[in-house]
Amino acid sequence: MRPSALRRGRVADALVGYVFVLPLCVLVLGLVAYPLGNAVWISLTDKYVGYAPRFVGFANYTALAGDPIFHKVVRNSAVFTLASVAVKVVLGMLMALALQRALVARSFLRSVLLVPWVIPTVVTALTWHWMFNALWGVINVTLQTVGLQREPIAWLGQPTTAMAAVVTANIWRGFPFFGVSLLAGMQTIPRDLYEAAAVDGASPAQRFWHITLPGLRVVLLVTTLISLIFTLNDFNIVYVLTRGGPGTATHVLATYTYEIGFQALRWGKAVAVSMFLMPVIAVMIVIVTRSLTREE
Repeated sequence: MRPSALRRGRVADALVGYVFVLPLCVLVLGLVAYPLGNAVWISLTDKYVGYAPRFVGFANYTALAGDPIFHKVVRNSAVFTLASVAVKVVLGMLMALALQRALVARSFLRSVLLVPWVIPTVVTALTWHWMFNALWGVINVTLQTVGLQREPIAWLGQPTTAMAAVVTANIWRGFPFFGVSLLAGMQTIPRDLYEAAAVDGASPAQRFWHITLPGLRVVLLVTTLISLIFTLNDFNIVYVLTRGGPGTATHVLATYTYEIGFQALRWGKAVAVSMFLMPVIAVMIVIVTRSLTREE
């Protein structure tokens, strides 16, 4: 076959490939690129609901940089996210190890432990709101019944306990995601490795440290980063439980964005707050992508 014919065949194949990829490119541009570009533009304006936007450059970002409330919101978001995810990792690992060792009713136990994850978030938040109620909440009633406290505690009304309350609710909802993901990862680790290590005299702790953890490295990393992204953007639990209060004790980026955008109707500044998350999430995505590529 002549080189020119080969060249024409390759060009034809390339054109066919572009034709098949084109709908996906259009979809990405329509659903991702355009909304993102529009959000960036709005963040550079003084957009108010009902008024035409006026370009103000980086004025919204400058205002946020000097806003003490925004600084408090960023700190709250970091505490809420890191504390929640850290505990979810530990509880999820314990859940996976327990299910891995379960000899009977493993499928039933897995289904039961998934209940917090599959229940709608609003239902979870409302349930915890009732449990934390200072007057008739089950937590205060139980503590008073067993004699651990005399007076009811306003769990959601005190800055010192409100953050712990929203973190607890987020942990309860999210740790099954870690448990099921890590259990699936454990089941891919060859049993021969554990048997050989046991023959060599390795203790259960040594087998966990040198076999289980390395085998779960990618699963643990991806699951943790996904949970970080979802927790960092969590709105429902915080808003239903405390609405960011008392004061700004539990105000996070999601609730602060809602307050500015849908209550104060300052869309330009609200979008600027939400854009603050983009570099953080982008770094997380890069870490996941590089880890998966390195593993392959």
